[in-house]
Parts: sequence; structure tokens; C-alpha cells
Amino acid sequence: MAVEILGPVPVGDVAIESRVARAGRSVELLDAELTAGGRVAVRARAWRVRRAELDLPALVEVSGESPPLPESDTPYPEGWPGGFVHALEMRFAKGSWLEPGPATAWARMRVPLVAGERPSGLQRLMVLADCGNGVSNALPIDDWLFINPDLTVHLCRYPSGEWLCIDAATTADERGFGLATSTLYDASGPVGFGAQSLFVSPR
Repeated sequence: MAVEILGPVPVGDVAIESRVARAGRSVELLDAELTAGGRVAVRARAWRVRRAELDLPALVEVSGESPPLPESDTPYPEGWPGGFVHALEMRFAKGSWLEPGPATAWARMRVPLVAGERPSGLQRLMVLADCGNGVSNALPIDDWLFINPDLTVHLCRYPSGEWLCIDAATTADERGFGLATSTLYDASGPVGFGAQSLFVSPR
């Protein structure tokens, strides 16, 4: 799934339209747009692969175990705005909000994405994947912006469980751009990989 963030998404009424851009028996391409106040705020494209029950031979598994899940939540720094980050319970296994550099954090959604609907594993994962640049910030957040205009996620396995983990690292270039990359986990091991292009600027 690839998501392009064209502008701010308000905490308020939004509309979503989706369509099948390329139909197929084995794979199909989906397009979606989220509009707010009469403007397109987000565009997304996703490849959907037909679900199957296969008797596969032994495979080389994606290596790696899930990082340990800490027992207590990591508090958000004082003065941070509400909204998105406060909608997640976060537990850092490595790094912290105020410690620049690579970080590993577990998260669980405090509220459903859509009121009254239980979030799917993929929905939970996409929410967490958008946190890579924040949890692994390379620059002091009080002085610098590192905003992602996009998010791309590739799955190697469907995620399960409420708690999911992101192991992320961010780079920044003096010409004003950067990249946040992440490995995504559930309790059983790796489930996918994420990437966010970054716009980098002094505040």
C-alpha cells in the first residue's frame, strides 16, 4: 500500500471514495481518496492479492524475533499536542521520544479508527507505520520539522494482535530531505517493512 499525504487531515468530518483501478482474478489494484472540506487530503493505492490456502514447501523464513514488549507505557513529553500520538499507547523497547536516533516501540490503538468498528490487523499496522519518523527522530523535535508526504508499506505476513511493534531509523540530508525506514512486527515476528520520504526544515 502506498499513501500520499497531500495536506492536513482534520479531526472532523472526512469522506472516503474507493474504486477498483485494475480488476483481476489473482491481483487487483485499488485506489482511494480522502477528502476534507472539499479538497483531497490523502490518496492511496493498494495491491490486493487473492487469498488462498496453499500447501507450501519449507521456506526460508524472514529472520528475526519480535523485540520484547515492555511492561509499562512510555509517557509523552509535556507540552506535546494531542491528536494522533495520544490515540496510541506507546512502549519503547529502545530509544525514546526525546532521544534522537533509531528506536523500537510497541503501540496499541486507544480508540478505533472508525467509531464502533474493531480495527483490522492491517489498519493497526498502517497507523503504526506512519510513526516511523516520529519514534526515530534524528533531529530535535522542538527545532526541526521532518514531515512525511508519503508512506509505503510492504507486507510479508498478515499482522495479528492489538500490540504491534516498529523498529525505525531516520536519516536527514542537509539539502532538506530525509528518509525513515522501519521493520514492523507482531508478537510472532516480522510482518512487513515501511518507508516514509521526509521534508526537513527548521521550525
